Amino acid sequence: MRDKETDPEVPVESHHIEHTVSMEKEKIVSDAGIARAWSHDVIKSDEKTKQKNPLAGLTKEELMADVEVFARERYLEPILDDLKKGALVAQDPKAFESLDELSEEEKELLRRETTHKWHQPFMMYFMTILCAGSAIVQGMDQTAVNGAQEFYFEEFSVTDKWLQGLLNGAPYLCSCLIGCWTTAPLNRWFGRRGCIFISCFISFASSFWMAAAKSWVSLLFARFLLGLAVGAKSSTTPVYGAECAPANIRGALVMMWQMWTAFGIMMGYIASVIFMDVSNPSYRGMNWRLMLGSTAIPPMFVCAQVYFCPESPRWYMIRGRYQRAYEALSKFRPSPLQAARDLYYIHSALQVEEKLREGKQLWREMFTIPRNRRAAQSSFFVMFMQQFCGVNAIMYYSSSMFRDAGLSLRMALIVSLGCGITNWIFALPAVYTIDTFGRRNLLLTTFPLMSLFLLFTGFSFWIPNDDARVGCVATGIYLFMIVYSPGEGPVPFTYSAEAFPLYIRDIGMSFATATTWGFNFIVSFTWPGLRDAFTPQGAFGWYAAWNFFGWIFCYFCLPETKALSLEELDQVFSVPTRKHINHYRGMLPWYFKKYILRGDVPPKKQLYDYE
Repeated sequence: MRDKETDPEVPVESHHIEHTVSMEKEKIVSDAGIARAWSHDVIKSDEKTKQKNPLAGLTKEELMADVEVFARERYLEPILDDLKKGALVAQDPKAFESLDELSEEEKELLRRETTHKWHQPFMMYFMTILCAGSAIVQGMDQTAVNGAQEFYFEEFSVTDKWLQGLLNGAPYLCSCLIGCWTTAPLNRWFGRRGCIFISCFISFASSFWMAAAKSWVSLLFARFLLGLAVGAKSSTTPVYGAECAPANIRGALVMMWQMWTAFGIMMGYIASVIFMDVSNPSYRGMNWRLMLGSTAIPPMFVCAQVYFCPESPRWYMIRGRYQRAYEALSKFRPSPLQAARDLYYIHSALQVEEKLREGKQLWREMFTIPRNRRAAQSSFFVMFMQQFCGVNAIMYYSSSMFRDAGLSLRMALIVSLGCGITNWIFALPAVYTIDTFGRRNLLLTTFPLMSLFLLFTGFSFWIPNDDARVGCVATGIYLFMIVYSPGEGPVPFTYSAEAFPLYIRDIGMSFATATTWGFNFIVSFTWPGLRDAFTPQGAFGWYAAWNFFGWIFCYFCLPETKALSLEELDQVFSVPTRKHINHYRGMLPWYFKKYILRGDVPPKKQLYDYE
């Protein structure tokens, strides 16, 4: 097989490759059978922002002709037979049993995608470990500061509450303003793996800088640098995992980002406890320096591992490197047939996306087209509430909260560790509940509970007895973490990743990620001043009120996205918000009769009429 990148008979200049790829795309779109099949759907997509299976509607002859053109243009003739079989499977994945072209062994491989969906090649598990490691880096970077701040505030004589908040929130300010927006150029120039490597290396370097800081100014710059890694890593790693994974486990892998981030958060608390008693007479502040320096360990392993994984096949294909994309898919799929199927289907989907993007200002389309605007509104809401539910006030300041309740510094750090352990343990069930219970139902269930437990925690500071006060504060915070972990913990990233149509999904996710890190900074920056101005009771009550608001908005305005296809998501987000509000307002008596009075009620009125 001739390799377009290395064969001397094929030009290798980058500008010539890009020009050739562009010409090939135009030729395929204008001449091949796919163009005839989905040209009408593209027109409808421009009107309704819909995208369907790009192979639907093709005759078998048209499909086979297009596969032959594709194989010839991309120098993939040696795998033409697998490409043809894969194209037939991709055209109608549920009808593969009736395809005479497939052998019984090949049909069994396709059946196992459903019956043994976690039976994957070694490289798929290796890639999953890489993504988990990147998430652990993310979580540890967030919470190692929880214990360290109790020491470096004193060492650097940082008593101003707003400066304390700025020191803690600096990474998230940088992430919101810069980090999230570097994702696109880093991915374009260095690929998904390169972006993960660069962001983890920045985490690695900034950890040592923080550990060696001689002043609060130096520490501030080090933490600001850390924000470059936080934004790029959180935007790229889930995308890399989703683009490499087969469709049947893609959702679970995206969910694991939050689960392993929670594990990293727990590791940050563990580091605080391990190093809290370390001291060195000749070097002041050894304990907090080791807490922050320990965050260099996970990114070191990720940087060492990342280039043993193949690059994202989709990234290769966007740049016209189809042979490399097939090689990557062959490592991620159990058989050559499945690799060829996914190669051809991704190619067809990319054609549609490119056609949808032509001549459009994507940022404007995200807010001017009603379907996209409602997706942006919903994603903004879940990302905003992930911060303003109050969780990161606890994540970053639980040690000072427990000290305010009456614990010693040592005990405050130990009890804070329980927050991290609780957060991780109760994030595990979310892998199952988010696709069974649903995103909207999880939020509707957990918002009022989070509000209740925050009020309980805040009011517990009025208890005069020291032991009772500490016990109630710890109970309230732990109960809050229990209900946060399967609700506002995993839902926002999962919801945002599926809400936007494919052609603006990259921009939509950048917007959503910048939202969560921007409000993360606001929470971490304002908590010390909020606590001092309004007392712990008022500060916890402030976030309890936001959870009450979150429940109201979620009930009346937030659509459910669980287990919906692209076409069904278009239907859901095409419903005007006012109609959504009126429908659920009218359903209040129905819910009251069914769940409160436990009476007989007529069938539930449906808001969506799926086409």
